[in-house]
Parts: sequence; structure tokens; C-alpha cells
Amino acid sequence: MMRTLSTKYMPRHLHAGFTLVELLIAIVIMALLAILSWRGLDGMTRVQTATQANTDGVLALQAGLSQWQADLDAVTVQANVFGVPGLDFDGQVLRLTRRYAETGVDTKNTTNDDSIRVVAWSQRNTAESNINKTQWLRWQSAPVKTRSELQAAWLQAKQWASTATEDDKKGEVVVATIDSWQVFYYRNDAWSNALSSADVDSRVLGSNTLTLPDGIRLVLTLAPGQALVGAITRDWVSSTVGGNK
Repeated sequence: MMRTLSTKYMPRHLHAGFTLVELLIAIVIMALLAILSWRGLDGMTRVQTATQANTDGVLALQAGLSQWQADLDAVTVQANVFGVPGLDFDGQVLRLTRRYAETGVDTKNTTNDDSIRVVAWSQRNTAESNINKTQWLRWQSAPVKTRSELQAAWLQAKQWASTATEDDKKGEVVVATIDSWQVFYYRNDAWSNALSSADVDSRVLGSNTLTLPDGIRLVLTLAPGQALVGAITRDWVSSTVGGNK
């Protein structure tokens, strides 16, 4: 006959459990692992956010420089006939009139009609989270069809650069955060500041036509703390000189 072994005589290690100290140690270890895991995930998220922000900044700058080129390529000097110079830089804002190919759809067919818009480039100081930033901005008007609309848009571009209203800001795009920007004109086989006395009067003597400079140089000094920093130079050459670049 088989005898059952009473638990009274069983070895101690067969029925011993975890002590309170062991449970506390296990909880502390799991808590430390959880903290380390969270910090790792948080660090990865921060790196990903910073990388995305840098990528967006570079793409915005590239798009802005391409737009700068396109604006100059499409400058129309005939606007001077209607009382605006067509291209003007006063140290604060560069204004120009450019032609757009507008596409309209009516009930019968699709039509392409050229229109004129006023485009402006300038900078503005802003404060975000108690940090002062200087942003390089582009603004454009709605299409203008009459002389009075063109003149009003030209004046609005000036106002936008100096004291922009909320309505004015609806037509602007932030391109980059900069320290400064400069514009130079190429005339008479030399670069000179766009504000120099040689470039004050750019009209052909005895006519109502604006003469564009042979080239326009843009120098942007990007603010630190971005993917790209330092000075960037972009040259535009009039098509009459041998093509744009």
C-alpha cells in the first residue's frame, strides 16, 4: 500500500514563494526598463521631428529660390506705361510686375488668358516663444485688369512690407529664416548695390519704358540653427544677355 507524503514533511524549497523584498526589486527593475524605453522612444521622436523640420526648411528654401527665378523671368516692363516702374527695390522691399498665364473654364471651352500681378519680396521680424526671428517673405496680389487696380496693388505691396495688415498677410508665404538679404544689379560690366546712384533712374531717356538690369544678384544670409546656414548667392541674368541661369 502506497503512502502519501504529508506536506508537513515536504522540503522547504517546494512550497516557498517570493519575498516582499524580491517583489520590490522586480518592480523597481521593470520601472527602470519602462523609463529607459520611454526615453529612447522620446529621443527617436525628437530626432524624427527635427529631421522633418530641417527637410521642410530646405524644400521651402529651394521652392522660394525657384519662385524668385520665375518671378524675374516673367517680369513685364510694359506696366511702366500705367504708372508703375515694373521693377523697384528700395532696400526694404523688391516689387515687380509679372505676367501670369491664367487658365479659365467657361461653359464652352477652356481659355488661357495672360494677367498681370504685383509680386513683392521682403523680410519681417517676428517673435515666437520669446525668440526674435527674421523671415524672408513673398507676397503677390490678385490679378489686376485696370490701371487703377495695378497702381493700388503696387501701393499695397509697399504697405505689406512696412505695416502688413491681416488681409495683406493672406497673400504672403514664408520662405526662410534669415539674418539679412541684399540685392545687387549688374550694369556696365560690374555689380553694384541696387540702391546706388547709378541704378536710381533705370528708364530709357526720352521714353516711358523701364530697362531691366543685365543681371540681379540675391544674397541671403541664413540664420543659425537650421539645416542650411551661411550665405547663399543666386544670380539671375536677363534673357537679352544670353539666357537665364
